[in-house]
Amino acid sequence: MMTHEKMGKSPRQKTEIKMSSDRVVFSVMGYSLVFLFGMACMIPFYLILISSFASESALLREGNRLLPSEFSLDSYRWVFRNPARILYSYRNTIFVTTVGTCLSIVLATMTGYVLARRDFPWRNTFALFFFFTTLFSGGMVPWYILCTKYLGFKNNYLGMIMPMAFSVWNMIISKNFMKSIPFDIVESAKMDGADDFWIYIRLMMPLSKPLIATLGLFSALAYWNDWYNSMLFITNKDMQSLQYFLQEMLSSIEALKQLVAKGEMDVVMYETVPQAGMKMAMTCVVTGPIIFLYPVIQRHFVKGLTVGAVKG
Repeated sequence: MMTHEKMGKSPRQKTEIKMSSDRVVFSVMGYSLVFLFGMACMIPFYLILISSFASESALLREGNRLLPSEFSLDSYRWVFRNPARILYSYRNTIFVTTVGTCLSIVLATMTGYVLARRDFPWRNTFALFFFFTTLFSGGMVPWYILCTKYLGFKNNYLGMIMPMAFSVWNMIISKNFMKSIPFDIVESAKMDGADDFWIYIRLMMPLSKPLIATLGLFSALAYWNDWYNSMLFITNKDMQSLQYFLQEMLSSIEALKQLVAKGEMDVVMYETVPQAGMKMAMTCVVTGPIIFLYPVIQRHFVKGLTVGAVKG
């Protein structure tokens, strides 16, 4: 009687080979689709970057192209015509983003840890107060008076840090993530004599690296892109954020356009300003540094966001 080795491969081996080939085909198709989707997402960034180096006449004549016919650095010369102001704005934005992100992570994780504790009897009552603030507020005028007259946020870095230091959305993500950590860890630490701060710092925070990466990205983007608080509280130009400085430049271009329309300004002088190119250059200046955060925390970000969304 002939064995399977003499007759050829066994049915089980054939099934394994077929499954292996199907897995290879699926992997190739999956990676190809992800690559194409990634390239489609990168095209707008590439167009913005390459358009910032195009001349104003080429942009007006040809629009955004993969390779413009005329290259020029006029847009960046106009953006950096006041380099000291740019450096001050970068310094302020980096400082506010760093301090604000750290403070936001600490407040969100501490609050989420407390509300996730099953042995805290008032956790639902406190959670109600937090959720209430997402539906109702005291209004813009009372809030502004409180911040400027009583809290001293006028021309103070606190005016750009404290209004966004605590986010209920980040607290909800933190609370749901903390619930996914077994409560037995907390109970065992309590039995060993550890207090709440020791448990939070030495146990919960090391186990919450995906959560910290997620909250850090959300908070850093919010602080980096914020210009509204700088407009409200900062009148000292050396303390203004980068976003507000660039917003001022865009407003200046619009003001020049209105002056030309009223005949109060020479059209030739107005046409020397690379309006479209400046917008592209300012976008590159603003978004460039924050983009480098994504490759660093991407691995933890996806895990922290999905766990915080599903659990609870």
